Amino acid sequence: MEPPGRFADATASLEEARFVITGVPFDRTTSFRPGARFGPDSIRQHSWNFESYDVETGLDLAEVPVHDQGNTGEFGSAADMAAELQPEIARLYRLDKIPITLGGDHACAPPCVEALPPGAEVGVLYLDAHMDFRASYLGDPRSHACSARRIFERVGAPNIVVMGLRSAAREEVEENRALGMHCVTAHEIHRDGIGPSIARALARLAPSRIYVSLDIDVIDPAYAGGTGTPEPFGLTPRDIKLVLDEVAPRLAGLDIMEVSPLYDQGLTSALAARLAREAMLRSHAAGGRR
Repeated sequence: MEPPGRFADATASLEEARFVITGVPFDRTTSFRPGARFGPDSIRQHSWNFESYDVETGLDLAEVPVHDQGNTGEFGSAADMAAELQPEIARLYRLDKIPITLGGDHACAPPCVEALPPGAEVGVLYLDAHMDFRASYLGDPRSHACSARRIFERVGAPNIVVMGLRSAAREEVEENRALGMHCVTAHEIHRDGIGPSIARALARLAPSRIYVSLDIDVIDPAYAGGTGTPEPFGLTPRDIKLVLDEVAPRLAGLDIMEVSPLYDQGLTSALAARLAREAMLRSHAAGGRR
């Protein structure tokens, strides 16, 4: 078996690659259970569990141009992490790559969106159990509890939708109502079905390209218990696969955050690896617009 130093079948050079994987081993802002700093390497390790051939698309991941450039360094604060990650992801956009970022806690997501080229028309689909809309948390405006707020400030209310929400502080809800970020809650998804809910979310995102920020806790902890802030009544893995299938032709970038492998036997890491594969295979199959 290939050693788990890189994502399975990510054999392309940076120049050849369409998708570029970056790991961010950072969890300084975790507010409940730490360990997401181990997520990137655990996801890579579990990516070797799967056959490279995909029976649904008929594609082989080994034939998809994917490059894994390894991990960033370690950081003492979210501000330091953002200051280094943002220019690195911006470099990938300038090279016309689709960044796939593996975290790390959800504080790692805003720098990936802030890295978008000035004037880029990109919508953000923010998949999360939590609203993450605080202006600051424990004195840190870069906390993972503030990530949707920072992205909202970058792209504007019409260009971000939070999907899978089922937990928020009262003040977050009240501020969000005043500012107008759109949400599709997990309760609405269970009521209406995943297909209509995806259509509703994407109808709110006019840009032709979409960045997906995926906090693994959007998925019910029955399927993804290896995370820092598990929240019951969540979505299923297939729900998220269907979201990625729909977004794939418009995919501008993807992050997968908050995988904390200390709390299960690798099932959450395996799921995250499979979702990253699904996004890349589907986007490649669709000839995704860039």
